[in-house]
Amino acid sequence: MKVLAIETSCDETAAAVVEDGRRVLASVVSSQARLHEKYGGVVPEVASRAHLELLGPAVTEALGRASVTARDLDAVAATIGPGLVGSLLVGASAAKAYAWSWGLPFVGVNHMEGHLHAAFLEDPLLSLPTVVLLVSGGHTYLICMQEGLAGKVEYRLLGQTLDDAAGEAFDKVARFLGLGYPGGPAIERAAAGGDPNAVAFPRGLAGQGYDFSFSGLKTSVVRYMRANPAADLADVAASFQEAVVDVLVAKARKAAAATAARAICIGGGVAANTSLRQRVEQVCREDGRAAFIPSRAMCTDNAAMIGATAWYRLRTDGPTPLDAPVDPNLSLPFVN
Repeated sequence: MKVLAIETSCDETAAAVVEDGRRVLASVVSSQARLHEKYGGVVPEVASRAHLELLGPAVTEALGRASVTARDLDAVAATIGPGLVGSLLVGASAAKAYAWSWGLPFVGVNHMEGHLHAAFLEDPLLSLPTVVLLVSGGHTYLICMQEGLAGKVEYRLLGQTLDDAAGEAFDKVARFLGLGYPGGPAIERAAAGGDPNAVAFPRGLAGQGYDFSFSGLKTSVVRYMRANPAADLADVAASFQEAVVDVLVAKARKAAAATAARAICIGGGVAANTSLRQRVEQVCREDGRAAFIPSRAMCTDNAAMIGATAWYRLRTDGPTPLDAPVDPNLSLPFVN
């Protein structure tokens, strides 16, 4: 089964062709980072207009790289939420038009579920139950992926952020420190030459369940810099990054032990952070668990993960009606 997938939930215009939910025949991502850099964050109207310009060429390129035509496809999929409503509408409307004109089923995909399935693209033998640390600019989740009835995959929510997402904290701190946008890569570059133990920033909700809080950490960085304007930015960036990674890894490790998970998997844009990737691999080695660390291309927003999820959803739930709306606040289908 070959699926043409489209992802336009935020500021990446992406198209991909995925076969049988596991094999990526082509993946194209057109980044808008330079368009939003001068604003220090994503401007929704700018993102929507860019998607309109970039999506058609991205789809054409993906089909060309995969050496397929509409006759070779079995379905068309697109992200329908969560995300920026204007951006979502561009991708979903285009995918529905392709599906209708080619006589193919349409599959609407939850963007966050796409990140959960990204690991299967690079390791089809991913064993369950697995604890997934899903960290991005808009979300921070700790989820247990487990086997359900009739071979379905279920998602159990263990914890989530109570305020800022981890990626949001990276962006805000990077902007305050004048390091640029996107914040994650900017902080990591600055931290490379710094001492992660130079500043004892707080670890939000440390030892208190599986929920996260990064707002206080962000405020601590601001207060520290105002009290120490001559502080070394590399040390501050490294100490901030260390505080975020400490909390993420500690809670994921604790959750894996409590759920008897066979592995810890990470996903989302923040999962591209080198320190986080190394620490997860380290604790998994120490605890005798597998670590599933997707490539950086599969961590950031891409359409291949949407195609993988669409293949799964088409088999379990069938096609999505063409009149299905986008939902900027779409939640994952958690079980109790």
